[in-house]
Amino acid sequence: MESLTNQADLIALHKSVSNHSMYNKILTVNDLKTMMETHVFAVWDFMSLLKRLQREITCVELPWKPSPYPSKLVRLINEIVLAEESDLDQNSEPIDHFSLYLKAMNELGAKTQKIKNFLEVQDFDKLTTAQRNFVQYNLELAKTGLLHEVAAAFFFGREKLIPDMFTTIIADLEKNIQEKDQGLFPNLKYYLHRHIEIDGNEHGPMAEGCLSILCGNDKQKWEEARIAGIKSLKLRSALWDEVESSLY
Repeated sequence: MESLTNQADLIALHKSVSNHSMYNKILTVNDLKTMMETHVFAVWDFMSLLKRLQREITCVELPWKPSPYPSKLVRLINEIVLAEESDLDQNSEPIDHFSLYLKAMNELGAKTQKIKNFLEVQDFDKLTTAQRNFVQYNLELAKTGLLHEVAAAFFFGREKLIPDMFTTIIADLEKNIQEKDQGLFPNLKYYLHRHIEIDGNEHGPMAEGCLSILCGNDKQKWEEARIAGIKSLKLRSALWDEVESSLY
């Protein structure tokens, strides 16, 4: 990204989170359940970042009027929303990615009541420290952050990170989970592979394009974007640290 002159911290954090030691500690189906019961919060709050981008960049108000942003950017956001909110599952049935993840949790027997309760009452006191810090940051950013900061968290903390992170997770699951248990979580495997495919080939470049358009040649915006990206990656790392500590 040419307009971001100081990328060293982002590159190092991206590599660290993409290869976090937690992934290699998932040795049993119960370990996998533990990971999913925390990861589901990141699957959920992702959509608030995307919806902020959609609300600001496209027109979702009545009466409709053309967006002040370039049509290219409007199309990028709408295409991402289409896939994230109404993708096709293995049976070519429309489903949003959060519901697909819940389906994967139910399939494996992971607990979903905590995330469901949180969606009802949003009691942050019921979350662990890392879960709370992660979700609070992303929700506050989605609500009150500068648009280019939201786009930065969306790109650096999600769309750029996820393909590399999920590739490592899949490799470790295939290596560590016993062969007899590999068939227990086809929906999770589909979810992971699907995100590697669309984020790596489509949504990652789209999110980068969105950030580039929003920051333009403004050095201050690029620095604010860098800070938001670093914060997002650090919070993800802390989330995985907490999961890892519970696996021992």
